[in-house]
Amino acid sequence: MSSAIVRAEAYLVDLEVETVRTDAVQAFLKQETIFVSLSTSDGLTGLGYSYTIGTGGTAVLALLRDHLLPRLVGADARNVEAIWSDLFWSTHATTVGAITSLALAAVDTALWDLRCLRAGEPLWRLAGGYRQQVPLYDTEGGWLHLSTDELVAGALASQKAGWPGVKLKVGKPRVHEDLERLRAVRDAVGPGLDIMVDANQSMTYPEARRRAAAFEAVDLSWFEEPLPADDLTGHVHLAASTSIPIAVGESLYSVSQFREYVAAGGAGIVQVDVARVGGITPWLKVAHLAETFNLEVCPHFLMELHVSLTAAVPNGRYVEHIPQLRAITRSEMPVVDGHAVAPDVPGLGIDWNADAIDDRRVA
Repeated sequence: MSSAIVRAEAYLVDLEVETVRTDAVQAFLKQETIFVSLSTSDGLTGLGYSYTIGTGGTAVLALLRDHLLPRLVGADARNVEAIWSDLFWSTHATTVGAITSLALAAVDTALWDLRCLRAGEPLWRLAGGYRQQVPLYDTEGGWLHLSTDELVAGALASQKAGWPGVKLKVGKPRVHEDLERLRAVRDAVGPGLDIMVDANQSMTYPEARRRAAAFEAVDLSWFEEPLPADDLTGHVHLAASTSIPIAVGESLYSVSQFREYVAAGGAGIVQVDVARVGGITPWLKVAHLAETFNLEVCPHFLMELHVSLTAAVPNGRYVEHIPQLRAITRSEMPVVDGHAVAPDVPGLGIDWNADAIDDRRVA
């Protein structure tokens, strides 16, 4: 039976953040959510999405409406690789870049939703099927504006709930401020809880090296985005100078950028973001690339989608807990014994609330 795309639609939905979120360089004020809906001649409709954290959503929407969606009508939705490649090369003048990758991701996730619906399989199985549950770590209790007492309380609550890890933001003006906060949390939770830190690209190489040396005594699981993402050389030197694994990836927008980082030794933890890398198709390529280098994947944000992808691959280590879709979904991602559970229904497995989405559409 034919599976030609007969309708392609894109729209923008604004979601306010569920809690105050701050790091060393920015505040997360709202999530601009870009949706793509694709209907096919065999009667299926797939819904995909990507996001920004407050700016650029209308630019992604314009690229989709003006250039990408018209190319989709008539294409066979089963040919996911062919469609991704066609859209990529048709916008080659703007690749590799954030706007184009976010637009490609909205289309690609819709195509994978269709693929899973057609097969009657959940995403975690069709994308690889390694296991259904993945360890979960909490970021919501670690934002930079929170006091030391609040950080400790959040970490203890996560530990009591059985979660194996927490992530704390770093990048205070002076190293002793960061260190005091980290030590307080480590002293409170003991050695059995993973603690990760995230600098959000806020440091120079000399400062990141100095802080990494100070942080080593706290026994951290990784040091995330210490330097600007385009400073490959700095990350390589930093990784060689510390025993703390260096985590990068949320601000890389193509498979080739990950290849350069991994091959050069600049990434100890791979944090590929399905929206920012251009969709599920390239996400899986990055995950398999990381596996060939014996590296683990711990994707950034989008837990409702990343739970299935992380479960699909053998080197998926962690899902990051930052709930942001509860206003437009009917149910939440299940958590059992500190593990996120990938949905077992056909498709992406996100239980969208169509009425709530319509109420929040941006005109």
